[in-house]
Amino acid sequence: MARVTSCDHCPGSHSGERSCFATATTKARAWLLIEHPGPWPERVEQLTGPLGEVVRAAQAAGVRPQLIRRSGRRRPTPPFQVYVGYSAGEDVWLEGREAGSAAELAGLDLASVAAGRRPGFGEPVNEPVLLVCTHGRRNACCARTGAPLARDLTSRYGGLVWETTHVGGDRYAANLVCLPHGLYYGDLGVDEAVAAVEAYLRGEVTLARLRGRAGLPEPAQAAEHHVRAHEGALAVDAVTVESVSGTSTYEAVVQVHGSRYRVTVESVPGDPCGAECQENLETYIVRDLTLLNEAALV
Repeated sequence: MARVTSCDHCPGSHSGERSCFATATTKARAWLLIEHPGPWPERVEQLTGPLGEVVRAAQAAGVRPQLIRRSGRRRPTPPFQVYVGYSAGEDVWLEGREAGSAAELAGLDLASVAAGRRPGFGEPVNEPVLLVCTHGRRNACCARTGAPLARDLTSRYGGLVWETTHVGGDRYAANLVCLPHGLYYGDLGVDEAVAAVEAYLRGEVTLARLRGRAGLPEPAQAAEHHVRAHEGALAVDAVTVESVSGTSTYEAVVQVHGSRYRVTVESVPGDPCGAECQENLETYIVRDLTLLNEAALV
């Protein structure tokens, strides 16, 4: 029996001693990234002016808005960089363009983005977009650990890297999100972050600090992670969670390498890491891993 836990990662700590998997945000499948040098409000929906209206419209449409900026010296805006994308399933994508004003975003088809349809808003983006949370006004630990990590990754990977607002899971700072697939990594030092980025650039994941894939229920993330570890399946698209059902004990069917597994995970309460840290408190215990009809998908 394997134990799948969330981190006991208190604000101000950075031990990396425990795994963070099955903790990626479950609600983010579609994305709107808007370059904004700051200052950033505590919550993105508190942004004022026309850009604030765009942010709130995105949230209402089911698209996750993130404010982004370059690490270090930041260019004045406008123009500002904008990305839209979709990270669920196999058909993941990003589009990007520069905008001269918030008015240029008024025609963005947010309903199409939320549904996973390319809106033709900008040019296809064929390189990863790497987001490091540095949202100090939301949680000081994100700035303390995220800002230096963003600087280091920028020195290595240049324009692929952006600082960003809250991505979920402050207790796992420093956090990294790899788009377009929506892969979340947490509790990162430089070595772990570089390993995650290098893996993503070759189309793989690394399991050590992988929190999960955005948009999947946490039990599905737990099942996927366990199957990846069991099979040694690191390719980003190698594993598919076909279904998940249950309430406190969950049963997932997971496809990998032409085989299907039934994975049973049980949810138990975890401990908060502080009075202000109430995210990602579930712990998952893997109760069973059963190989189903191996030949069914061959």
